Amino acid sequence: MKYGLYVAPIESNRPITAIAQEAEDRGFDSIWIPEHVHIPVDRKTPYPFSPDGSLPETHYRLPDPFVALMAAATATTELKVATGICLVTEHEPIATAKAIASLDSISGGRFLFGIGAGWLPEEMEPLGVKFADRWKVTEHRVRAMKALWTEETAEYHSEFVDFPATYLYPKPAQKPHPPIYIGTSVKYVYQRIVDWADGWLPNVNDPVKLAEGIAALRQTAEASGRDPDSIPVTMFNARRDALAEYERLGVERVVLMPRDPSDMQTADIDEVARVVKGG
Repeated sequence: MKYGLYVAPIESNRPITAIAQEAEDRGFDSIWIPEHVHIPVDRKTPYPFSPDGSLPETHYRLPDPFVALMAAATATTELKVATGICLVTEHEPIATAKAIASLDSISGGRFLFGIGAGWLPEEMEPLGVKFADRWKVTEHRVRAMKALWTEETAEYHSEFVDFPATYLYPKPAQKPHPPIYIGTSVKYVYQRIVDWADGWLPNVNDPVKLAEGIAALRQTAEASGRDPDSIPVTMFNARRDALAEYERLGVERVVLMPRDPSDMQTADIDEVARVVKGG
């Protein structure tokens, strides 16, 4: 089983280059960073992951993920760089496909594309996406990007993405494209993964519920004629006391949270590394 490290590379944190170098030196296989393009002042939707609905200040201050990950990639040689997660609903697909292909090409094929549709209507709607359409938009944008990455000239026509035949270079170093992990645990995720993604990035870290989800994913894959073993699972925000159980379940990778991802010191990375090494 592989181990990833979650980082919030806000401006008050240490440089992402230093954190990435230390993560690689300590045996982490990947570094994962989150995204919010912007946070509206008049947000009414409560944050679903805090008891009172308040939003951590970190979410307001995140840099562009592709820029930050490019910096991390140039400071390392083998460390994979990943979005955890990219809000596809907030990105035009042609320009995003270009940025990702460039990142993957320059890094030598080290990008992992963790994605989601988003939970905050006030964030995506100013960018032209209705909350009710968020998963349809996500699917069509991902399918369009896959075409741009894999075809010499690509075109795409749908209600949500529409462009004529065009060239897009460079192509990603990974073939056919960087792996796409869908980062949600709603009941519809299994069919979405099977139909148009590559892996699962669940955020439900209870081993019992995870086992149920993996069983549902494998059943969905088999029913759709896809090899269940071809769909890796990366456990996001993994429980440190459940690492052996995740490995028993066949999890490819766990992403571990340091004490404070927005203020990471060398000692914090060392502390997480000791967990990885069983110390």
